[in-house]
This record gives sequence, C-alpha cells and structure tokens, in this order.
Amino acid sequence: MSDIGVIKQEEATLGIKSKPVRGALFTLFGGIGWGFSGACGQYLFSVKGIDPHWVTVVRMFTAGLILCLFVLFKYKKAMMGLFSNKKDRWTLIGFSIFGLIFCQYTYLLAISYTNAGTATVLQYLGPLLIMIFVCGIDRRLPTKTEGIAIVLAIVGTFLLATHGNLSNLVISSQGLFWGLMSALGLMLYTIIPGGIISRWGSIVVTGCGMLMGGLVLLILVRPWRIHVSLDWHVFLAMLAMIVIGTVLSFTLYLQGVSDIGPVKASMIACVEPVAAALFSAIWLNTVFVGLDILGFALIITTVILLTRKGS
Repeated sequence: MSDIGVIKQEEATLGIKSKPVRGALFTLFGGIGWGFSGACGQYLFSVKGIDPHWVTVVRMFTAGLILCLFVLFKYKKAMMGLFSNKKDRWTLIGFSIFGLIFCQYTYLLAISYTNAGTATVLQYLGPLLIMIFVCGIDRRLPTKTEGIAIVLAIVGTFLLATHGNLSNLVISSQGLFWGLMSALGLMLYTIIPGGIISRWGSIVVTGCGMLMGGLVLLILVRPWRIHVSLDWHVFLAMLAMIVIGTVLSFTLYLQGVSDIGPVKASMIACVEPVAAALFSAIWLNTVFVGLDILGFALIITTVILLTRKGS
C-alpha cells in the first residue's frame, strides 16, 4: 500500500474496524495534553519570565523536526509528493505562516497576558469564525442553531472579559486582543490546508508546516539573541510542551479521529480548555470565579453546537 493510502486508512472516519473505546480515550488524552501544554506555557511566562517569542520558536521548530523525522521514516513518498506539487508547496507555505505561526504565536501571547484556561477558551471561538466565514462564502444567513451559537459565544466572551460589568475589564486588553487573534489563527489553521490535507494526510502537512514555520521564525526572531535563564524546570516545561502538548497529543488526536470519527473526536477534544483551566488553577493557583466558569461553559457549548450541526 502507498504512503498516501496508509495515511488515509489511518485517518479514516468511523468504520467497521474502528475502536470506539480506544478512540475516545486517545482523543481525551490528546485534549488533556494540549491543556497541560497551555499550563506549561503559563508557568514559563508567569513564573520563569521566559519570552513568548523564544518559546514559540523553540516549540514549533523542535516539534516540527520530530514530526518530520517520523514522516520521513514512515510516509516519505507522501512527503515527496507534497513538495513536488508547486501549488501544494505554496499552500503549505501559506499554512505554515498564516496558519501555524500565527495560531501558535497569538495563543502563547494570549496565555502570557491572561492564563492558560482563558486563552484556550478564547481560542475556541475559532469554530464560530469558521461558521461565519462559511456563511459569507455561501451568501446565506446563519441557521437557528448557528444564531444561538453566535449569541452564546458573544455572551461567554463578554463574561470572561468583564464579569458582566461593562465599565470593568477583568482581563487585560492585550490578553483579550491576542485571545481573539488566536481564534482567528485557529480559523486560518483549519481553512487554509484543507485540500493538501485530503491529498497528503494531516500528519505530513502539519509536520512539514511546523518545521517550515520554525525555520522562518528562527530567521525572524533569532532566539539565540534572547536572554533565557535555563534550568531543569524550564527544560522540563519545554519538553512537555513539545513532546506531550504537540507531538504526542496531535498523534493521539489523529488516531482518535480514525477510531471514532471527526465529530465525536472534536466534541471530546473540548476537554482541552477545561484541562487547561484545571491545571492552571491547581498547579499555578490561578483563580477563576463563577462568571469565568459560566463564560467557559457558554463558549464550549458553542463549539459543541457547531460540531453537532456538522455531523
């Protein structure tokens, strides 16, 4: 079987040979891993004072290198096919810059100005932006379900930002801005690579895109010129973000999609903002009040509504 055939088989949706329990668990662990990665980012920024630019570069480049080595070993033909097609190469470049770099950079900046839980929930407004984009492309008004999702997302964001008081912003304006930008980044991350993912497989596209994005950031940011006080705590937190929060979580999530389908996997993956908030509260003593939790719940409900509609 060709590389592309193997990838499509592994990333196929629910079928006769699916493993529902394994798929649910893998997706759950993938979402928890992403949430833990966000908390590690908060630890590096708020406790260790590490520059978010440095973290973004090191995380993306190292994770991309690991994934590309895996792809080169297992899916070499698909990787070569991706780079041999001129149109697909340009799409990959666009995905790398406007999808991966923008999404990860804005998300980590949002964490640095707020906390892992809030930043992750704000990023989960991405599916709402995708829905609005699709409505614009189709030149139609939102359906009733989509309209409810819009209202829930707006109210949830309002509660997170103000706790219900229009004259009081409880998170920094920078945190709100970068959180909303990370939602836009998630939208671009999802929309841009659709065609090449269907042809070459998401693990090939994401691995190559991450490495390419990491190389671009190495040139632009030049992380070796940023002073970082490295110790074992910083090393372990970065290792967790790279291995657990990127390589392992992504691989587990893909297997989950293969086992139980994208709809159920997306819904289970909504554990990510919950996990990020819990890790942030238990490990880093971040305080969330009742209105924060209500805002979280409304935005997560938005994602579930939009996901179920796509089933």
